[in-house]
Amino acid sequence: MGGEYRAGIAAGLVTGVGLIGVLAAPPPPGPGVAVKPASVDTADSALGDGTALIVGGSGLTTPGPAYADAADALYLAPRGFTGTTQVVTTPEELYPFFGPFGGTLDDSVAEGEKILDTTILTQFRGGNLSAENPAVVFGYSQSAIIESLLQSKLASQGVPSDDVHFVLIGDVSAPNGGLVERFNLPDNAHPTLPSLGITFTGAGPADLYPTDVYTHEYDGFADFPRYPIDVLSDLNALLGIAFEHTTYLGLTSEQISDAIVLPGSESLGADTLTNYYMIPTQGLPLLDPLLLLGGGGRALYDLLEPDMRILVNLGYGSITDGWSQAAANVPTPLGFLPDTDTLDSILTQLPHALADGWQQGVSDFLDDVIHPSNPSPGFVPELARAAVAFVGTKLSAFFSTPTTAQDLFDTFPPHTGIPVIDVTSALLVNLPEIDYSIFTADLAAGNLENAIGVPIAADLGILPLALLGAAL
Repeated sequence: MGGEYRAGIAAGLVTGVGLIGVLAAPPPPGPGVAVKPASVDTADSALGDGTALIVGGSGLTTPGPAYADAADALYLAPRGFTGTTQVVTTPEELYPFFGPFGGTLDDSVAEGEKILDTTILTQFRGGNLSAENPAVVFGYSQSAIIESLLQSKLASQGVPSDDVHFVLIGDVSAPNGGLVERFNLPDNAHPTLPSLGITFTGAGPADLYPTDVYTHEYDGFADFPRYPIDVLSDLNALLGIAFEHTTYLGLTSEQISDAIVLPGSESLGADTLTNYYMIPTQGLPLLDPLLLLGGGGRALYDLLEPDMRILVNLGYGSITDGWSQAAANVPTPLGFLPDTDTLDSILTQLPHALADGWQQGVSDFLDDVIHPSNPSPGFVPELARAAVAFVGTKLSAFFSTPTTAQDLFDTFPPHTGIPVIDVTSALLVNLPEIDYSIFTADLAAGNLENAIGVPIAADLGILPLALLGAAL
């Protein structure tokens, strides 16, 4: 019976189908253990009256005043922060997505980690940090990766857990959804793509320092599908990078306060120092472009959205939610198919859910035809507010021109600085090597299904992102 279910769901997912801070830096040194005093701050502790270090995301090297104000108002002040903000300049480069000859993510993250480490240690050694007024570190996208890696380093340097509190949005290293953990295969191997300067570093720690992690549903960098054999879910995640990953500073305070606390969070009793929040989205990124086509596009969106959302959610092992149902603090790489019990539940509910969805879609479509209107799509004001928050922020270099032969050939091979060549090299050389490692590891574990299925799912998941990088 289990085999029939798995075959059925695989066919359903394949036929039912079928950027900023993406990947990460070299693996951190062995995990540290933060010095924990007798009375330890928690993720629910007030952020205090100290200094908040505000770091940009990919492409945003020096946050401007509007960026810092938005981060404070939306994510820090509601958590009891009453201190001052201090912007921190980091490279935030992301080759190949910002054009030829740009800085690689591995190098950018490594340099950003050094900068933040020096900044925090200066405060710590100067006696400026305490449990009441810790250093608050705000990270977005790539800087969330930096800060996740930094936690182990600070712990190894003896910085007490009470003295630093992290607030992360769009965390690409989130344990259950972050892209660098989803592709951390096989078994925490930290695979790398040398031609692109990208390493999948895995999940950020959950138990070293008090941390709040906010994720926008369908954010393709921080909420990547657990089962990328569902190609519709993969494409939705890719568009979610544009419509969800970019809008954290354009959300309303109500959206953030209504965020769902995920299982595996400290406030729900998990043995961790981190709270994980999911911010639901009303739209579906895969269909959002239709809303830009006027009333006709709105009608088509409403017709397709109920069933399309279900098919997208299958990539997360759910019918109703666009995020993985497993504990948020547990590192969760991608898989081929859900376990048998989950498949049983999905296949039992799916026909009825699709029938109800189609009925709802037809009803909404007819209502749009009879009573035409063209309201502004929900993502438009979010993008507009986010754009305002980015005003005054210094951007990273989006294109770099080599000036000497050393600049051009210093990293060649395997890195050429030409996106189409480097992406092709990654797809034709490195990806097959990773697939083979996954295959042999699962085969050695006696799991033939995953040995065949997981490499296929991984390739389907990474291919759209790779092609986007090659095209830029």
